[in-house]
Amino acid sequence: MKVLTKEELKLAEKTLRHYLPKSQQVYGFVVLINRVEADPVDVLVDHWPDFSVLLVKPVQQEETDLYKGVCTFAKDGVALKNVLLETDILDWTQYLCLSFDLCYEETIKAVAANRGVPGTRMSVCHMMTLHDSSDLPTDGLSVQVSSLQESHIALVNSTWKFASGKYSERKIRNMILNFPSCCVLDSDGQPVAWILTYCDCAVGILYTMPEHRKKGYAKALVSIMAKKLHSEGYPVYCFIEEHNSLSHRLFASLGFTEDPSHRVIWYNFNEMFLNPQ
Repeated sequence: MKVLTKEELKLAEKTLRHYLPKSQQVYGFVVLINRVEADPVDVLVDHWPDFSVLLVKPVQQEETDLYKGVCTFAKDGVALKNVLLETDILDWTQYLCLSFDLCYEETIKAVAANRGVPGTRMSVCHMMTLHDSSDLPTDGLSVQVSSLQESHIALVNSTWKFASGKYSERKIRNMILNFPSCCVLDSDGQPVAWILTYCDCAVGILYTMPEHRKKGYAKALVSIMAKKLHSEGYPVYCFIEEHNSLSHRLFASLGFTEDPSHRVIWYNFNEMFLNPQ
């Protein structure tokens, strides 16, 4: 597969717009790559410029980079299967997290079975997008709002549902240091609610400490973050797990919509090689 250059990534961004919402996750990656210096990733295609498969793959610089997932976009399942079976672009001998369109689940399972690799379904999500932020409520909070800082990494990691010790801590550090975030601070200047931006530009890790819930913090943080991203020209979208009806209602109430035919799924492979510490 071919690794895209900086100039080619600009063209890829324009091309991927034509395949939204199916291409939303890889499009979000490319948008951020084209604008922000963060942990390095490679964007690879099977053909250029008329690609059928595009992968976003983190560059592994140290052990904890294993936790960063590989994101896929494919125009058809046959092309995706051929890439994963006929190339060594992915290392199937170590831990691997892969995200892809739910319609390709059987294709990915067949590839893993062919390679003799154990895999587990981690999460299936709705993808919800906000196209217009003009109707979002204005910030009516009488509290201090700020961005998350490096000193908050451990706190965010400790409350994240998908945390995995030092592996997820590096991921959260990259997010806090390089991408937009927003938090509500208490009287001591400590975060009590927060939202971050993933490296694929999706907003997430929305969390409010139990003793501070039912105060409207989540709704306010989503609104503030969405307006900020929109004003800076970024796509505004999120992933909501299928069973998380509370979050789905929250984002829907703020104007986020979804294509009911599209779901994104995450799979873990060789999970036994990931040893949280």
